Amino acid sequence: MTQMMECNERLNIVQAKIAKAANLAQRNAEDVRLMAISKTRSADEIRPLLDTGHRLYGENRVQEAAAKWPALRDAYDDVEVHLVGQLQSNKAEDAVQLFDAIHSLDRASLIKALAKAMDKLDRRVPCFLQVNIGEESQKGGCAIGDIPGLLESARSAGIEVVGLMGVPPSEVNPAPYFALLAKLAKDNDLTGLSMGMSGDFESAIKLGATHVRVGTALFGARS
Repeated sequence: MTQMMECNERLNIVQAKIAKAANLAQRNAEDVRLMAISKTRSADEIRPLLDTGHRLYGENRVQEAAAKWPALRDAYDDVEVHLVGQLQSNKAEDAVQLFDAIHSLDRASLIKALAKAMDKLDRRVPCFLQVNIGEESQKGGCAIGDIPGLLESARSAGIEVVGLMGVPPSEVNPAPYFALLAKLAKDNDLTGLSMGMSGDFESAIKLGATHVRVGTALFGARS
């Protein structure tokens, strides 16, 4: 019970910050989805947050998610788990089976693999196109100039692209990058914006984020 109370307190704090940021941007807080990033967290660490009623979670790795979420889904109703980490094409079928959305679609070969998996499993999973908004060689994501072509390819393959995802470079002001991603989404008639993490989600919300990814602020420091 104490664990759940602590989780509930942390959740209330984050939700209050979301509400404040949305209000400043003249947006509805209900239009911002809070994704609890549960990567590296055990099922025992996740359950107290599930017990508060929170139902949207994000994972980085297919294998890790496969080890803990099927049992948790059996125990809790209406859980959504999204993939926010890089996806290898050879894991596409596992990802389609496991996740309710994929935020890291970023190349033609992955479009092909996901379309094949969705057809085989008869399951359509909405995707965000990941954009390398900081043009960083070590990060995943497509080049800005590749967005229109990848969107056309995905749609032709029967994949629903619901928005863009991006991660700004670290240790710089993230706001210009959030603004850029928002402009790119608007230019391509997309409404979803997966951007903002524990340290900058309030700025992301002010610039249009629809999905924010928060880990430590919800689960506490890692032991």
